[in-house]
Amino acid sequence: MELGNNFGQFLETLRGKMSLRKVASKSGLSHAYIRDLELGRNRTTNEAIKPSPDTLRKLSHAYQYPYTDLLMKAGYLEEASASQASLQIRLDLVWYVEFGIKHITYYTQEGTTEENVESLVAFTSFIEQLMDHDFIKLDTHLFVNLNKIKKYAPAEGKLYFHLYEEEPCVTLAALPQKKYHQTLLEYEARNNGLAIENDSSAPLSSLKAKFLT
Repeated sequence: MELGNNFGQFLETLRGKMSLRKVASKSGLSHAYIRDLELGRNRTTNEAIKPSPDTLRKLSHAYQYPYTDLLMKAGYLEEASASQASLQIRLDLVWYVEFGIKHITYYTQEGTTEENVESLVAFTSFIEQLMDHDFIKLDTHLFVNLNKIKKYAPAEGKLYFHLYEEEPCVTLAALPQKKYHQTLLEYEARNNGLAIENDSSAPLSSLKAKFLT
């Protein structure tokens, strides 16, 4: 879908009197890129550009404008019902979620459930729901519920959802394991009713658990 410059003008209207640099600071985007979006083209190549759903999410936070409405104006969501076609699955009962091209697979104690997704906005909106339920991204297509981790085996790079059973489990890539190592240790302890001493030398994630001793 071609947006023309109407969407760019809409973004400029949202910004109002706020400076480009202030929006850049609030959104994490560069001020030059924000201006390109307002103009509807890359000023270096003169090619038309369209913001990604992730970019729109950042702008929605910066402008305090509803994310779904912004997606609709950008042409990602043509029918409101598209983002509402989801199964009634309780995320607090889900161990982990795997994303496919057109489907989502949920893993729970009861087994697996697969859900087809009709639109990109359904994916992006769903990711926000996962983050609200303490899921973290541990691979390109894998999100794990921190509140369901029963055993973390750093040497193996694996997470288990039963304390005394080896399966099911997920295997971590090296970089996310390093990034979330302390957080995984803390959630493992909390989920098992234990307390651990905090490693002050480890970088703390924004998702770090808080313990009462």
